[in-house]
Amino acid sequence: MLRIGTRGSALATTQAGHVRDALKAAGYDAELKVVTTAGDLSTDPVERIGVGVFTSALRDALFGASVDVAVHSFKDLPTAAEPRAHLVVPQREDNREALIARDGMGLSDLPEGARVGTSAPRRVSQLKALRPDLDIRPLRGNIETRMGYVTSGELDAVILAYAGLARGGHAERATEVFAPEVVMPAPAQGALAVECRVDDAAARAAIDSLVDPAATRCAAAERQVLATLEAGCTAPVAAYARVEGEQITLRAGVFALDGSAQLVEEGAGADGAALGRRLAARLIERGAAELMG
Repeated sequence: MLRIGTRGSALATTQAGHVRDALKAAGYDAELKVVTTAGDLSTDPVERIGVGVFTSALRDALFGASVDVAVHSFKDLPTAAEPRAHLVVPQREDNREALIARDGMGLSDLPEGARVGTSAPRRVSQLKALRPDLDIRPLRGNIETRMGYVTSGELDAVILAYAGLARGGHAERATEVFAPEVVMPAPAQGALAVECRVDDAAARAAIDSLVDPAATRCAAAERQVLATLEAGCTAPVAAYARVEGEQITLRAGVFALDGSAQLVEEGAGADGAALGRRLAARLIERGAAELMG
């Protein structure tokens, strides 16, 4: 029986549940095991406590052998390789950003000064560029809690990853889903990272059955942008890739926190990691470090 480590939130257990079901469909017995993290007990925004508290707790459980497999949102993992882990990327969910607004409104419909909730610097900077009049508020909590701020009237809208809405059965709550050219998503948004210990042959064989080659190539290209920029997952950096035949097309951007400027590069190539390094190098040459502050 493979023990799959997951955080206890509804979204995390849903994501891990998809992995469990896929493993069972491939002929492997698997069950979920909830791992409590310090971040789950904090009331601070994720951008303050850092997503590392979630991922490190799952990895501690994995390397301590209390679980056999760990499931992460890939965008939350550090970009540095973890030599103790074997990592695969299964089929990816929609990576776009979504608006959940009162009265079915889209972004352009929101009144001047509307209160919009999000704590991610990447989202804040892009929203300020599109609508500098908005009153952007910090946001904390699970998906249900965040959407609840709109239902209660405390906020006029919130921005969330559409992948989380779709996986949690809330896709219909989105009042606008942004094209990635309009609001660029985080690198590897919508992708899961499934890990086991590198020396666990049985677990490696099991999770290798989940690999999606296109999702793997795209996530690698996007995350290479972050790695080359030496930026964390909460930095105002965005990237998305798509596979077109043998080629990968990648678009990457760095944004000023106040929305006053943005740098965007796009290119194509067969090697996603090399492409990510190339575009990030161009962004650095154009002043990305200064723009990120």
